Amino acid sequence: MAVQTLAGPSGTSRSSPTDPARRPRWRERDKQTLAAWLFLLPSLIGFVIFTAGPVIAAGVISLLEWNLFSPPSWAGLRNFARLGGDPTFWSALGNTAYFTFASVPLTILVSLTLALLLNQGLRRVAVFRSLLLLPYATITVAVAFVWIWLYIPDGGLINAVLGLVGITGPEWLVSETWAMPALIAMSVWKSFGFGMVVFLAGLQAIPQQLYEAATVDGSNAWQRFRNITLPMLSPAAFFVVVTSIIGSFQVFDQALIMTNGGPGSETTTLVMYIYRTGFENYDEGYAAAQSLVLFAFIAVITAIQFVLQRRLVHYDN
Repeated sequence: MAVQTLAGPSGTSRSSPTDPARRPRWRERDKQTLAAWLFLLPSLIGFVIFTAGPVIAAGVISLLEWNLFSPPSWAGLRNFARLGGDPTFWSALGNTAYFTFASVPLTILVSLTLALLLNQGLRRVAVFRSLLLLPYATITVAVAFVWIWLYIPDGGLINAVLGLVGITGPEWLVSETWAMPALIAMSVWKSFGFGMVVFLAGLQAIPQQLYEAATVDGSNAWQRFRNITLPMLSPAAFFVVVTSIIGSFQVFDQALIMTNGGPGSETTTLVMYIYRTGFENYDEGYAAAQSLVLFAFIAVITAIQFVLQRRLVHYDN
């Protein structure tokens, strides 16, 4: 088939816009765009239904007085104003911050240490990796009940081991001093496996030539770790820190099962207080306002981390 041409200003011929030789490229691009949107569509639908939709609904409900049993009435910003004079809210926020800023560093330290050990070329590393990942894969309810048994003051494994070295263990879950550390220890044990796998993947992606060159230059193990491992591992560390902080601010199930927020309100977390406000006291507007404040805290902290990562995270290999 002859290709239709048009004469250009200089007398040279150029292809017609209807040139069949050009149309397949546009069709292929359209197909790729359509395929990309089809792959993204399930995630977009899930995001709208399970994330964006609930956030918008919470924003609307936070402006209402509603107890689920009577028609809602307009409240404006009164629910947010109540937060300033609610000592239980601020106590729950403080407990959540305490839990987060104690558990996240410990989790990262344990995860990184185990990842470094597993990266030393141990035999059957896949078996050890699977065993260490098992707590993370176990549902929190089951883990919580196991740790309740471990924390039993008389007959629990932890106090029994402490007794062997002459230490009288405390009443972990009913002590105002030790209840929150007990929850933190359980949570670190439950979640370190995820960070360990991420760190291990990052370690295995570091070129070995860098270590060999540093060794030839006379660097010791600490210098290689500080100047090679940490910078090259910073993207993995950033991911683990962000996800760990977000998850820790939403701690709920282990506190509910192990201590029910006690003793007193020492382990009442913000999500637990939101749950009680909404599903025990049926104050849906106030619960929605609390949840938006929690959303704002997480968003601000995450934004700060993304700003800091420009200086602390190195993506160049």
